[in-house]
Amino acid sequence: MIGVLLTHKIGFIGYRNHAKKLLDIVEEEENFEVSKLYHPTKNIDDSRITNNLEDLYECDGIIIASPNATHFEYIKKIVENSKCYIFCEKPPVTSKEGIEYLETLTVENKGRILFNFNLRFSELKKYLDKYLNSDLIGIPVQINIIASMGLAFKEKYVENWRSNGENNMHNIIENVSIHWIDLMSYIFGEKEEIDYFPRLISKNGTSFDTSLLNLKFKTGTVASIFNSYATPSIENITIIGTNGNMTFDNKMVQVFSPRDSFDENGLFVKPKCVFKNEFSFSKNGKESLRNSLNYFLRHIENSEMFNIEDFDTSVISNKSVLQLKGD
Repeated sequence: MIGVLLTHKIGFIGYRNHAKKLLDIVEEEENFEVSKLYHPTKNIDDSRITNNLEDLYECDGIIIASPNATHFEYIKKIVENSKCYIFCEKPPVTSKEGIEYLETLTVENKGRILFNFNLRFSELKKYLDKYLNSDLIGIPVQINIIASMGLAFKEKYVENWRSNGENNMHNIIENVSIHWIDLMSYIFGEKEEIDYFPRLISKNGTSFDTSLLNLKFKTGTVASIFNSYATPSIENITIIGTNGNMTFDNKMVQVFSPRDSFDENGLFVKPKCVFKNEFSFSKNGKESLRNSLNYFLRHIENSEMFNIEDFDTSVISNKSVLQLKGD
């Protein structure tokens, strides 16, 4: 008897911008159908559009790609009214009440929710797994991350919900820094200290458009994370260890080792490059997003629950951001 491939129905909360990127990925999948697009008020020219959230409850999976402040409301309604899988964009929630709700969910409900910290599924993460704590790098001492662009100077930014300080004062850490906080936490575990220095550089909008975070982990590693919507496009990571260092830019990943490299006079010199390969932050972001969403879809297909530890790490990353905001 020939097996029949089931078509899994996916509902979307959101349909533009980032949601459209996710939508395009799902629509490439043969065994998945985007059956519903939800917006609370708008009625677009698409037969799948609905203003009734209940129309999504019968879907096999729901993707939440709406403004940050709405995530908690949608998660709560879906968990309490549907048995479907949930893919929710970061940050999971934006309030202490939301965190408390996530922490008290049953294991069964936690196991059907995936928060989209897609750097966990990136080529960058694979390199870090391979080289951190290797003999080439030694013990990681310092990690410097810079990821910035000039979004705050674009006209459309001022009208965007991200720039509204009344509801999104800390939008830069909720939308950008949280990815790096999560990746560092995912790799190094529990944090010991966090320092946060937010600024509004562009004077466009009323929310912070620039931030610097310093995270010290119990392992002793310190990560410095600079993110901005008000500076040129810069993407750069430098990892410094006791025996070598590793760099990522928008062209190359390189590893330099060993520490004990000397010139003819016995003076320290820069270690030689022992590994290099092409690397693109843009490609890394696109592929990690696809990998994360595919991970979600495969779990629907195989009726598998997600790792509870991954859920808990997502909540810890979320709590870190709320603590920085003073919430």
